[in-house]
Amino acid sequence: MNLPNLLTLSRIALTPLFLGMLFAESWYLRSSACVVFAIASLTDFYDGRLARSKHVETDFGRFMDPLADKILVTSALVALVWSRLVHVWLVAPIVVRDIVITAMRAHAAYRGRPLETTRLAKWKTMTQLVTVIIILFVAGLQETLGRFGSPTGTAPEWTWLPFLSNGLMGTVLVLTLLSGLHYFLPILRFSRRRFLP
Repeated sequence: MNLPNLLTLSRIALTPLFLGMLFAESWYLRSSACVVFAIASLTDFYDGRLARSKHVETDFGRFMDPLADKILVTSALVALVWSRLVHVWLVAPIVVRDIVITAMRAHAAYRGRPLETTRLAKWKTMTQLVTVIIILFVAGLQETLGRFGSPTGTAPEWTWLPFLSNGLMGTVLVLTLLSGLHYFLPILRFSRRRFLP
């Protein structure tokens, strides 16, 4: 156990805290959930970089790092759907793709051939994290302005917010499917060489 792996595990530990705050009755806890998610996202930036710079990369870290990402991101995406901030049809393919890739990664690790995280997959994860942060920040800002900037204490009607959140999630969906295809292409090539005469 080293510092990069502790950062990875902290990302998993922060996930239920983030969800608890997002669905809390207190408006300031809901608005602050974005901060917790952002802190958890920062651990993804530092754990791999620290492991490489300190030369303490481990098989545990290689497996748990993308798994922790998927736990955090999938929880956030389902929460956004539950809160009706994004459409379910945009999120469902992302969740299914991540479950399939995680199963493939676990199977490969069991066989002693761990899957390397592709550069496109890393960009996908960063885009997912940034998108969730933006949506949470804008939604929290909307509620905060409703508490302090409105005489009635109700959140302002931002008709553009669904277009922003769903537009960003649409971009994430395209990038997620492309990165998933990037994992399957080597398998398809191998199958073609094996079964074609």
